[in-house]
Amino acid sequence: MRAPLAERLRPQTLDDLVGQEHLTGQGSILRKAISAGKIPSMILWGPPGVGKTTIANIIAHTLQVPFYTLSAISSGVKDIREVIDLAKSRHAVLFIDEIHRFNKSQQDALLGQ
Repeated sequence: MRAPLAERLRPQTLDDLVGQEHLTGQGSILRKAISAGKIPSMILWGPPGVGKTTIANIIAHTLQVPFYTLSAISSGVKDIREVIDLAKSRHAVLFIDEIHRFNKSQQDALLGQ
C-alpha cells in the first residue's frame, strides 16, 4: 500500500520547507540546533496545516533518529510511557499532537520522565 499523497509530498529537509523562515531559515535558532545535533524540548504551536509535524519529522530525518508520534486524543498513559521509554533509549524525536488535550494522568506520565 502506498503512503498517502500528502505524506509522499511532505518536505524532507529544511531547504524543502516553504514558510516558517523565522524558525527554519539560514541562521535561525532551529537550523543552528539541528546543525549542532542538540535539539531542546520544544512546543510547536499553530493552527492545522502550518508544518508542525513536518518540522518535527525533518528534525528526526536530518539527525537520522527515529520519529515517534502520539496523539493526545487517542493515547493512554501506557502508550505514553512505552514511547517515552523507546525514545529515551534511542535518542529519538517524540511528537505529541494535540498535547493540550492531555488529562491529568497523561500529564503526570510525561512529568515523571
